[in-house]
Amino acid sequence: MLAFILRRLIQAVIVMITVAFISFMLFQYVGDPVVFLLGQDATPEQIRELRASLGLDKPFFVQFGHFLVNAAQGEFGLSLRQGAKVSRLIAERFPATLELALVAAFIALAIGVPMGVYAALKRGTFTSQLFMTLSLLGVSLPTFLIGILLILVFAVTLGWFPSFGRGEVVQMGWWSTGLLKAKGWHHITLPAITLAIFQLTLIMRLVRAEMLEVLRTDYIKFARARGLSNRAIHFGHALKNTLVPVMTITGLQLGGLIAFAIITETVFQWPGMGLLFIQAVTFADIPVMAAYLCLIALIFVVINLVVDLLYFAVDPRLRVGKAGGH
Repeated sequence: MLAFILRRLIQAVIVMITVAFISFMLFQYVGDPVVFLLGQDATPEQIRELRASLGLDKPFFVQFGHFLVNAAQGEFGLSLRQGAKVSRLIAERFPATLELALVAAFIALAIGVPMGVYAALKRGTFTSQLFMTLSLLGVSLPTFLIGILLILVFAVTLGWFPSFGRGEVVQMGWWSTGLLKAKGWHHITLPAITLAIFQLTLIMRLVRAEMLEVLRTDYIKFARARGLSNRAIHFGHALKNTLVPVMTITGLQLGGLIAFAIITETVFQWPGMGLLFIQAVTFADIPVMAAYLCLIALIFVVINLVVDLLYFAVDPRLRVGKAGGH
C-alpha cells in the first residue's frame, strides 16, 4: 500500500512540474508582462527597472525555478488587468466554482445512478427506452445551448429562477457560500442543472452498461441458484460491484466539472474561476491564466490520487494481485 501511494505521489509531482512548465511558457510567448503593466508609452529605463524587479532579466531556468517556488506557495504575482494578487482573486472565486461543481455532481449522482439501474433492470420497457433517448439528447446538446434553453424557459418565460449571478451569500472568513440562503439555492439551481446534465447522462449509461455486464456473471447466476430474492441480488450484489468502476469515473468527472464549468459560468455570469479565466484570456492576463492551469491540474491530481486509493481499498482483487506479485 505504501509503495502504491509513493508511486502515485511521484507521478503527481511529475505531472505538476510539467503543467507548471507549460504555464510558465505562457509568460515567455504570450505577450510581454512589462508592456502590459507599463503601457506602450513607457521609457526604456522604466522597462529595464521593472524587468529587473520582476526577475525577467535572469536566465530562463532561473526564472522557472523562481516560478516553481512561488507556485508551490500559491503565489503567481499580480493580475495584469486588475492589479491585485492572483492568489486573492482565485481565493475569492474558488468557493463559487466548487459549490457549483458539488451541487452539479450531487444532482448527477442522485438522478443518474437510479436511472441507470432502472434502465438495466427494466430493459426493453417504454420508460427504459425513454431514458436512453433522453441520455442521447443530454450527451449531444452542447452545454451553452442547454443553459440558454433553461434560461429562456424557466427564467424568461416562467420567471421561476433568476438568469444570472450567485445571489445572496454568507461570508465565513475567506470562504463564501450561498447554500445557507434560500436565494443562494434559487440562483444555483439552473447553473447546476446545466452543468450536471452531461455528467448525469454519462453516469446513467455507464451504470446501465456495467449493471447488465455484472448481471451476466457467474456469481449472480449462483446467487439465483441459491434462491436469493431479486432485491438481494440486484442491490446487495450486482449494484455494489457496478459502482466500483462508476466511482472511478465519477471522481474524475468531479475534476471535470470544476475545470469545464467555464461555459456554464459564462452563460449564467456565475462569479467563479471559469468566468475569471475567460476574462483573463480576453485581456491576456497571463498570471491569472497560469494560476488557473496549475490549480486545475492540482485538483485533477488530488482527485485522481484519492480515487486510486478508494479503488484500491474497495476492490479486493487489486490487493490480492499486489500481494501475489510481491
